[in-house]
Amino acid sequence: EVQLQASGGGLVQTGGSLRLSCAASGFTSDEYAIGWFRQAPGKEREAVSCLNTRDGSTNYADSVTGRFTISRDNAKNLVYLQMNNLKAEDTAVYFCAVDGISPWCGNFYYLPRFNFWGRGTLVTVSS
Repeated sequence: EVQLQASGGGLVQTGGSLRLSCAASGFTSDEYAIGWFRQAPGKEREAVSCLNTRDGSTNYADSVTGRFTISRDNAKNLVYLQMNNLKAEDTAVYFCAVDGISPWCGNFYYLPRFNFWGRGTLVTVSS
């Protein structure tokens, strides 16, 4: 059974940092794309970052480039999203999701390709 669970959200002040974790298990293949996404109140869900588990390459949305870092701990089956210099506009529920078919992250903005989703974790950035 495929399971994804995001955690690590919380309340942080502007300029602060948080690290989100995504526990991923149950995949039959070791090669897939795993991404972080977020949905702010009243807005559509959007892509934040993606990691290609085949070659380790990463992609980021322009809004988080230079501030967020996606990484993976293979031994623990965890994927992290390190978020630094947080801004009020980063406030959202954050989700991790997997495309179990292709590890390529080039079109990670296309959310329907991600067929496994976990529950989200709330990040609130106060000014």
